[in-house]
Amino acid sequence: MNAAVESTHSLRREWWLRAIAVLAHPRATFAALRDDSDEAAEARQEPILAIIFLAGIAGMLSTTLAGQLLDDAQFDTVNVVLWMFIGGGIYGAIVYFVVGLFVYALGQGIGAGCSFRQARHLVGLASVPLVVSLLVVWPVRLGIYGDDVFRSGGSDSGVGDKVFEALVVASFAWSIGLLVVGLIELRKASSSSSSMP
Repeated sequence: MNAAVESTHSLRREWWLRAIAVLAHPRATFAALRDDSDEAAEARQEPILAIIFLAGIAGMLSTTLAGQLLDDAQFDTVNVVLWMFIGGGIYGAIVYFVVGLFVYALGQGIGAGCSFRQARHLVGLASVPLVVSLLVVWPVRLGIYGDDVFRSGGSDSGVGDKVFEALVVASFAWSIGLLVVGLIELRKASSSSSSMP
């Protein structure tokens, strides 16, 4: 294996680890976004794609429509799963580009000087808390309430459901907080490079 291929594999591995580390060390992860070279961006693509897909599913599950899917007699569990995966992928992609465009415009406004690609990757990395909610909160919620999560009324109403809703809202708030931290880090990079002689 030549050095260039080994370097590419190493960079990809680093970005998979950074995608997880963004939860504990967001500044270091977002500081690494400053490298907008094609090689670095390509190394980030796989983890970002996985995050966006899974965060899209979490987003779809968080809609009010999800809580009413099984009210329709034509829908069954298979339809719900298909709706989650296909809809989640589409939803994630739309949010990735639309919010990425908003973050890009905001970044230009505050002097972050980030590229549209960096803005999108920032959105992807900031979505990791939604993935955590999908992998931690939703399985427990579904394990407790089963199909009632996708029906109006039922056993999923009450204090327990409010706790789960609060955890999901907290994951969205955490994502917004990470977006802010990421923009600050990109702005630091832009201001430090513009102040150099």
